[in-house]
Amino acid sequence: MQWGLIPYWAKDPKIAYRTINARAETVDKAPSFREAFAKRRCLIPADGFYEWRKTANPKLPFAIAMKDGRPFTFAGLWENWKDPVKDEWLRTCTIITGEPNELVSQIHPRMPVILPDEHHAAWLGETENGNLKELLLPYPADQMRMWEISPRVNSPKNDDPSLWEPLHDNGKTRTGDALELLPE
Repeated sequence: MQWGLIPYWAKDPKIAYRTINARAETVDKAPSFREAFAKRRCLIPADGFYEWRKTANPKLPFAIAMKDGRPFTFAGLWENWKDPVKDEWLRTCTIITGEPNELVSQIHPRMPVILPDEHHAAWLGETENGNLKELLLPYPADQMRMWEISPRVNSPKNDDPSLWEPLHDNGKTRTGDALELLPE
């Protein structure tokens, strides 16, 4: 799937630049997302993500993952869109973001919604799902870790495993238990 949800009704694919994320607070009401939220939810697997501390200049990138290194899933939406010029179908997706947990809130005001395994079936509509917005909560900080990484991650030209390595090899990783950050 292509990143950046293009609603089925869109006339121009450029809307995808504005729909790479959907806000949990308005996902069921926003015109670009409400139909996909009602009918086309998905799980997007990951083993980590990046966020930037914006209070520093330049912005400092951080990698965020589970303490135990296991993969997890973001709450996502998908859509089919037919390009009116090429007469071709395109599948697109977005992740849902919400309030950050105690760990991520130190560097950023939002984070991707991570769905625990026990909520996957409800999110996908395989079980009685009730109020799906109740599932869009911050993931427990005590199960996650965070570390500063190289600003090389800011360029798509850089795509190698070293981007994931801690910038400061002092043996300290920020976790939900030890919320220790470098000074701004």
